[in-house]
Amino acid sequence: MNSYSEYAQRILLGENLEDKLFDIPFEWTSWKEFSLPKLPGRTGRIILSDQQLKFPKAARLNEDDKKAMALHSFANHELLAIEMMAAAMLIYPHATEEDVRFKKGLLSALKDEQKHLSLYIQRMNELGYEFGDFPLNDFFWRQMEKLKTAAQYTSMMSLTFEAANLDFAQYYAKIFRSFGDNKTAEILDIVLEDEISHVAFGSHWMKKWRGDKKLWDYYRSCLPGPITPSRSKGLDFNPATHAKAMNDDEFINSLITFDDDFNITKRSVTL
Repeated sequence: MNSYSEYAQRILLGENLEDKLFDIPFEWTSWKEFSLPKLPGRTGRIILSDQQLKFPKAARLNEDDKKAMALHSFANHELLAIEMMAAAMLIYPHATEEDVRFKKGLLSALKDEQKHLSLYIQRMNELGYEFGDFPLNDFFWRQMEKLKTAAQYTSMMSLTFEAANLDFAQYYAKIFRSFGDNKTAEILDIVLEDEISHVAFGSHWMKKWRGDKKLWDYYRSCLPGPITPSRSKGLDFNPATHAKAMNDDEFINSLITFDDDFNITKRSVTL
């Protein structure tokens, strides 16, 4: 049977979508030190690009090409999450049963992200587009080298990037429904439910690791700059959904009142 390392390396270093969606039983063998690569393995149509592509305006998401661009962006975020989760399985030690339980939670989230990626690609295909038709950015991956510990990883991935998707998934599902595109909206509904569990996973482990610190203070101390808690709030920030996932009212109150110069959540958006 394959080891956890063989499994995760196939996903992280493999160069095509078949590798990224790889799934096979494996054993949690003893941890072996692993050096984070500069970039995840990608080739051909899914190679990472420096080219920046503007996200379509909400008012134009009834047009198939703009819809495909949005789905393409969502899919790339899922693929980056898959690669970062595979990297986390490899680079953080697991010397205890508790460490392995954390990694099993990572694996569960990784499989959800694979499901999301497949759903987005299938929907793009139905619209006549392929994954790789538009440039793929590496913003999320560029943060990975800063995440030296499992707590830093969890603060960034679970409590920031995935937390923001609690809002984005609801926001864009509402837009697609307003245009009668229930298929795309239903995919985003699935993503939302899974992201709630992923943020809850992150909250659970950060609470275990925080010692005598408040969760908010521990989160802030673990989150590497220049990323700030503002990035955990998406368009149409919904504190109730965040509260459901975090199960920590004091944390949510701090998140609600946190404000800095990051302005993605301050954009005025009209349908």
